[in-house]
Amino acid sequence: MSATVKGSRVGYRGSVKATQNFVANQDAEVLYNSMKGLGSDKETIIDLLTSRSNIQRQQIYVSYKTLFGRDLIDDLKYELTGKFERLIVGLMKPPGVYDAKELKDAIAGLGTDENCVIEILASRSNKQIHELTKAYKEVYESDVEADVVGDTSGHFKKMLVVLLQGTREEDDVVSDDLVAQDAKELYEAGELQWGTEESTFIAILGNRSHCHLQLVFEEYRNIAGKEIEESLRDELSGDFQKLMLAVVRCARNIPEYLASRLFKAMKGMGTRDNTLIRIMVSRSEVDMLDIREEFRKKYEKSLHSMIRSDTSGVYKRALLRLCGGDDDVAGEFFPEAAQVAYQIWELSATARVELRGTVRPAADFNVEADAKALRKAMKGFGTDEETLINIIPYRSNA
Repeated sequence: MSATVKGSRVGYRGSVKATQNFVANQDAEVLYNSMKGLGSDKETIIDLLTSRSNIQRQQIYVSYKTLFGRDLIDDLKYELTGKFERLIVGLMKPPGVYDAKELKDAIAGLGTDENCVIEILASRSNKQIHELTKAYKEVYESDVEADVVGDTSGHFKKMLVVLLQGTREEDDVVSDDLVAQDAKELYEAGELQWGTEESTFIAILGNRSHCHLQLVFEEYRNIAGKEIEESLRDELSGDFQKLMLAVVRCARNIPEYLASRLFKAMKGMGTRDNTLIRIMVSRSEVDMLDIREEFRKKYEKSLHSMIRSDTSGVYKRALLRLCGGDDDVAGEFFPEAAQVAYQIWELSATARVELRGTVRPAADFNVEADAKALRKAMKGFGTDEETLINIIPYRSNA
């Protein structure tokens, strides 16, 4: 059977897009002039770099060196400071290099930033993991797996090594028999025995596809009478527990997991700027629109509004450009169908428009079957949004 990963959407879901009529040499000249003389024109730097794709930024980097014989990143570091510098320099690095640097910083020196390591390795695709490991080798002339192994221990270390292989299954064809088998093995490895067989959790959660795992979690709930997260909290501890919970959350919905990381980075006194910068930079061309949507649903406020109230100055302006829009503003960002409806309403309020219905009564309508399907879609952890979309917009109001 085929399955769909929850939280996934069709089409490009980034907030930053490649600009049209792009000329790398021209942009390089603009940046050079913005940093020439005393001080720098930070607004120009923000407006240009946050409106270019990462591929275009790499071309600007090459043109800057060709035209002026200078390193663009070095000049940006010299002209800018603090959090704003970290964000802008992060935008200039290829995604794999950026992830490699974040991971290197997390394990370098005394102590380890386990939360950073967990976030990166739990949320990245196989392709992103491969780019990270390759960049790490090229930039630091060291093996990332060896460095992680040398800085961690126990089952936490073993699971990190599994994730660093970048070999998670990615197909959407799922075997019902294997789903049932995996759910049973997870249950027997934890709930049904004294102690825990951590190797079973590592093998299944570290290698199965997200589509497959979502169905395993449903079957696990049927067998154990509880969500797998509850069992992990009971059976595991420390950094290993945090890692496995993050893997489960990412298997369910990566944008929702990253939205919660952003919220925690900004709530309360102070801001965890490293987390905020890392997610805003690394997801701006991946799934920022989905993260915004999950943030709005989960916390009843927009990501844009929370960034606006929690940061300041040019740093805030750059973050807001990466965010891409305020979901608290009517019509700014709704799910696609709702946005179309809003635009029609807005047009009808200012002009005489002949409105024609787009929804008609469904053939072979069965109210009991629809009610059961909707109940199942909203039961348990998370929501099967595909089922809601496939039913509600295709039924008449009557």
